[in-house]
Amino acid sequence: MAVLNIRLNNDPMLRRVSRPVTEITPRILQLLDDMTETMRTQNGAGLAAPQVGVLRRVVVIETEPGQVLELINPRIVEESGQQEELEGCLSLPGKWGKTCRPAAVTVRALNRAGEEIEVRGEGLLCRALCHEIDHLNGKLFTDSLVGELEEE
Repeated sequence: MAVLNIRLNNDPMLRRVSRPVTEITPRILQLLDDMTETMRTQNGAGLAAPQVGVLRRVVVIETEPGQVLELINPRIVEESGQQEELEGCLSLPGKWGKTCRPAAVTVRALNRAGEEIEVRGEGLLCRALCHEIDHLNGKLFTDSLVGELEEE
């Protein structure tokens, strides 16, 4: 596994829409492994492929230690309620802001074996799912702010 360079806020790659994965190749599997290593090294809760310079619909999330969600072509199929909480982003180090997100979402995606899976998230997991899927659509958490962006 390798630690990848994370693209920062002014990088135009972060504003581009990612392409779907059409085939799960060894390169995609390596990307999942490298993204997990990178996310853990940076103490993040999630990481999307555009953040490491790859315009593919791939994300990893770890809101519970040791339980990594690897999602290929994730899409939100159901959402309910609303929550406002602080968010940060590995691509915007030291910046935080309150966002408005659903309280719960259901996401469908493929796992590394190419099987369709469904993930339901509430609280932090819901925010992480929304945040990382936003990255795949060229959005940053700052696009969902309900207050001012704060710096550490």
